Amino acid sequence: MIEGYIHPDFWPVARVLQQQLRRAPASGGAAVAVYHRGVLVVDIHGGRRDDETPWSPDTMSVSFSTTKGVMATVVHRLVDRGLLDYDDPVAKVWPEFAQNGKGDITLRHLLCHQAGLYDIRHLIDDARRMLDWQYMVDQLAAAVPAHRPGAMNAYHGLTYGWLVGEVARRVTDRTVSELVQSEIATPLGIDDLHIGVAGAEAAGRVATLVSPRERLARIQKLRNPVKRLQQALSFVSFPVDTGKMAAALAPHGIEHFDWSAPETLRACIPAANGTFSARGLAKLYATLAAGGELDGVRLLSEATLRRATEVQTRKIDKVVPFPMHWRLGYHRAATTRGNPARGFGHYGFGGSGAWADPDRNLAVALVLNSGIGTPFGDIRTAQVGGAALLCARRR
Repeated sequence: MIEGYIHPDFWPVARVLQQQLRRAPASGGAAVAVYHRGVLVVDIHGGRRDDETPWSPDTMSVSFSTTKGVMATVVHRLVDRGLLDYDDPVAKVWPEFAQNGKGDITLRHLLCHQAGLYDIRHLIDDARRMLDWQYMVDQLAAAVPAHRPGAMNAYHGLTYGWLVGEVARRVTDRTVSELVQSEIATPLGIDDLHIGVAGAEAAGRVATLVSPRERLARIQKLRNPVKRLQQALSFVSFPVDTGKMAAALAPHGIEHFDWSAPETLRACIPAANGTFSARGLAKLYATLAAGGELDGVRLLSEATLRRATEVQTRKIDKVVPFPMHWRLGYHRAATTRGNPARGFGHYGFGGSGAWADPDRNLAVALVLNSGIGTPFGDIRTAQVGGAALLCARRR
């Protein structure tokens, strides 16, 4: 059963969520929020956040790569204040990073996945290393890039977070968890947007992922050629490099890594373990959809927002076998009703996602705790987004 508020003009969004929840497991739940023209027009939820507890309006869920868009927005705030510049070398603020020929890699290269540092599989010996921030940044500082900066874009599925996050930490002397609060959540009055949550808060508000180990184990299989994946993508002419996929998405031991464990929720993995409510995500993207300001609070200047959302490449990514139209930390917004020309956001493994459409002043967010999906998103995000886009067009 769906609960919450929905404007009559947006009833199709509720119907889509209800259909999706009918197919979810008994302990699965989800929430959708939509802003249009600066107003919250959809704020609905349904299902369960665990075996015993119904989903509530402030339930948060681990949202995997949807986290990258939030991390990018923190960086854009720092650029706006003059603390960073997209075209400065990373080594300017992180000197150790210049090792092994990385002196020319810029913040822009990191944000649009052109640094050649996507290979986490050969960077660490076990996925549990991801819980140790200092270990991860030390390994990345010593790493050898797979190609010269800017030569190609290859999705940094997991390494993105430590790379971008360490740059932010170096110029502020604050953790990423603190920066998410000070740069986004507090200014916008959002209390359910976190990368790294306290134990008590996690216990009370974060949904338990349904069979997360089984879902993540599917990625582990990418270590060998995946004929079924290649067959599934055979209807398009895009090349599929399963070796690069495995390198970027499947560190050793990922099949045993528990994304719902308290220690994982407390850790800071800024490419993958953000815990958000749909309402919090939607408010962030509503601010971006409205030119960087919402309800009298300016998050980003219009000039910085333009730079942040300008398409950097339309080439096919070498890890994700599709043209992602990478911006600086965001990708294009794909829906079942077409792709908004200037739409941008980020989707995540398992089905979450959030995006903004500046042309319609529209923002959409979906969070959930169940779903197989793919490493590159889930059709449910596209379905919810398509319904919201259709309603906005009609309105």
